[in-house]
Amino acid sequence: MGPSSRTTLPTRTGAANAAAGAGFYTAAVNLPERMHHHAWVVADQERTRRFYEDVLGLPLVHVIRSDIVPSTGEHCPYAHIFFRMSDGSHLAFFDLGDDVAAEPSPNTPRWCNHMALEVASLEHLQKAHERLKAAGVDVVGPLDHDGWVKSIYFFDPNGARLELTTVTGSAEQIADYRKKARAELDAWTREKRSKGKRAA
Repeated sequence: MGPSSRTTLPTRTGAANAAAGAGFYTAAVNLPERMHHHAWVVADQERTRRFYEDVLGLPLVHVIRSDIVPSTGEHCPYAHIFFRMSDGSHLAFFDLGDDVAAEPSPNTPRWCNHMALEVASLEHLQKAHERLKAAGVDVVGPLDHDGWVKSIYFFDPNGARLELTTVTGSAEQIADYRKKARAELDAWTREKRSKGKRAA
C-alpha cells in the first residue's frame, strides 16, 4: 500500500471521542474485520494438537512446513499449524523443531498475558469447564468480571494462559461501558502520571 492510499487514524480528545460514540472510528477508517490468527511458539505440535483439537474441540485446518522464513529469508525449519474457531479466526502455533516453547516474560505476572476465547453461553462455558477438568487440566473460575463477562482460566501444555469467556452483561450495560471507557482510561492515565511525578 502506497502513501497515497494509507488512511491516517484521526485524533480526538477523550471527551470528544466519547461524545462521538462507537461509530466514529468505523466511519473514519476501514478497520480490520476480525482476527485471522494469533501465533506463538510451542515445543511439541502433537501435544498441542491433542489439547486444542481433542480437548477444546478446535479443528486442525492447515499446516505449513518450510525451511525458509518468508518475511525474513532466514533459514529456520518450522511447522506452522492452525486451528479454526467458529467465526473463521484461528489459533496458530510454530514448532521450530528444537523442543523449546516460548518462555513467559520475566518482568510480567503470569496472569497478565493471555488469550481469551469467547463461547456462546454460560452453558457452553460450564461444559468446557467440565471437559477440561476431565482431561486433568487445572481450571480457575468461573469468575465474574465487572458484570460484563464470566470466565474460566487455565494453561495449555506449553504454558500459555488461556481464558474462555462469555458475555453476561445486557445490551444497556455494554453500551454504558462504551460511553464511560475513554473517561475511565483518561482518569487512570492521570493518576499514573501523577504518581510518577511524586516519585521522581
